[in-house]
Amino acid sequence: MADTLELVVITGMSGAGKTVAMQSFEDLGYFCIDNLPPTLLPKFWELVKESGKISKIALVMDLRSRAFYDEIIEMLSGFDNTEFMTTKILFLDASDAELVSRYKETRRAHPLAMEGRLMDGIEKERELLNDIKTQAQLVINTTDLSPRQLREEIFHNFETRETASFHVEILSFGFKYGLPIDADIVMDVRFLPNPHYIPELKPQTGLDKAVYDYVMKQPATEGFYTKFESLLESILPGYEAEGKTNLTIAIGCTGGQHRSVALAKRLSEELKVTYPVNVTHRDINKSKESVNRS
Repeated sequence: MADTLELVVITGMSGAGKTVAMQSFEDLGYFCIDNLPPTLLPKFWELVKESGKISKIALVMDLRSRAFYDEIIEMLSGFDNTEFMTTKILFLDASDAELVSRYKETRRAHPLAMEGRLMDGIEKERELLNDIKTQAQLVINTTDLSPRQLREEIFHNFETRETASFHVEILSFGFKYGLPIDADIVMDVRFLPNPHYIPELKPQTGLDKAVYDYVMKQPATEGFYTKFESLLESILPGYEAEGKTNLTIAIGCTGGQHRSVALAKRLSEELKVTYPVNVTHRDINKSKESVNRS
């Protein structure tokens, strides 16, 4: 079980962006629950502690059910920080004019104005939530924020190295087995000398030192790799800034066993200094499988 459990309560005005916030926390690796009744919080928390498998939780709590108005503040006050748990309240707000505009655009009814004026519901909700807002550790006004900007604001306040939303997938593959359909960037390295034609290297892979050294010692390899890595270093921050959560870089050679594997290995080792990286060698054993079936 984690030493400290982190609970983030997402609340605020209806229409201020709680759905976008919850999706953002999901991308940060939080276990998210939408609109859990306050009376169920103590039981839920006991189940979490017993499981020992969840360390970050985000709860969306709003006023969609009138029965919970008086219970919310009382329940939240019981979640004081302890040595086992840290609690943060994120309150999302927006101007009355912007909330009206959003409700008009979506044509949804305000939960407190199902049969009355929209402004009456907004004013009543603002009054009911005033105490919760004063207890919040973070208040974000979304009046002038797009969904993407709200997402960036949440990442700025809650993202850590361990929960970084942007990560890089590096995939080696063989063109003879088809292009990976989920690749964002595809690099063809079939122009490099092929270890396949060297008898002692043919049965090995790019993960073996002999093959790796052979590929890396080719005059064309270093020049290519330096330019390719420089290109990636210049464009990866742009992908991250645009809100992309993962980028798949596919490196292909003929069979996906030697050249692409060696280069994927080197690239993953160097990029992981800056980004969370996962490497997959899709076709590294395909030739062996073909031999076994024949």
